[in-house]
Amino acid sequence: MSGMNLHYDLHSHSTASDGTLSPAGLVQAAQSAGVNVLALTDHDTTDGIGEAGAVAERLGLQLVAGVEISVSWQSLTVHILGLNINPVCASLQDGLLHLREFRDWRAEEIARRLEKSGIGGAYEGACALTQGRIVSRTHFAHYLVAAGHAASVREVFKRYLVYGKPGYVTGQWASLEDALDWIHRAGGLAVIAHPARYRLTATRLRRLIGEFRELGGEGIEVVSGSHTRDHINTMAMHARREGMLASQGSDYHGPENPWVRLGELAELPAGCCPIWDSEAWPLH
Repeated sequence: MSGMNLHYDLHSHSTASDGTLSPAGLVQAAQSAGVNVLALTDHDTTDGIGEAGAVAERLGLQLVAGVEISVSWQSLTVHILGLNINPVCASLQDGLLHLREFRDWRAEEIARRLEKSGIGGAYEGACALTQGRIVSRTHFAHYLVAAGHAASVREVFKRYLVYGKPGYVTGQWASLEDALDWIHRAGGLAVIAHPARYRLTATRLRRLIGEFRELGGEGIEVVSGSHTRDHINTMAMHARREGMLASQGSDYHGPENPWVRLGELAELPAGCCPIWDSEAWPLH
C-alpha cells in the first residue's frame, strides 16, 4: 500500500512501559485521531504488541511492531527506535531483558536516594501506578506530584530526577552497537529517536549520527512531538546530508500530556525520504 495518503505516527507508548493508555486503548485513540499506521514503541519491552495488534487488525489500522531501546553513548542516554521488528526474536528479547533488570535496580536505587532526601514510600508509590512490568522515572514523577512534592511531572524531573538532583541515577544501558544489532537481528529498521532532545552540540550530534550510520542505522526521527520547527528543519538537513531515512512520531504517552497528541505532526520537510517509502519498509 502506498504511503501517499496514509497518516503515520511511528512513536508511541502504552502501559507496557510508561504510557497511561493500555495497548488496546492506545490503538483506539490512534484510530480516533485519524492515524492509519501506528508504531507501538514502548521502552525496552515489546509486551504490548500482541494486544495492540489484535485491536488494530479489528479496526483496520496498521500496527508497526516497535521498541524504544535505551542506549548509553558517551556518558549520555539516547533512545533508538526499532521499527518493524519481529517481537519474538531471541537476540532482541535477551537484550531487552537485561535492560529491564537494570531498570528494576534503578527504580529501587531512585527510591533509596529519595528517601535519604526525606521522601519516603516512593518505590511503593511508583509501583502502584504501573500496569506493566516497568517502573520508570515517569511513574516516580506521577507519584511525587500526587504526594504533593511538586506541581507537575516536569517540575519533578527538574527538582528530583535529573543530573545533580536527589533522585538521579546514572543509566547503564545498551551500547549503540548492541542496540542496532538487536534491532537488525529482529528484522527491523533503526531510528534515532527525538535527536533534538539530547541537547548535543552540533559537533556531537554529527558524531552520533555518523557513528549510528556507520553501524548500519537507517533513520532519524525528523518530526517529533518534542521538536520545534527549527529542530525539524535541522534534523531534515542532517537526514538529507547523511542520506538517511526520515521518520515521524508523536512520542505520545497519554492524554495527561495535552501538548503531545497522537497523529498531530508537522509534515516532513521537502527533500526527506520517508522511512515508509524505503524498499526496506514492508507495509506497501
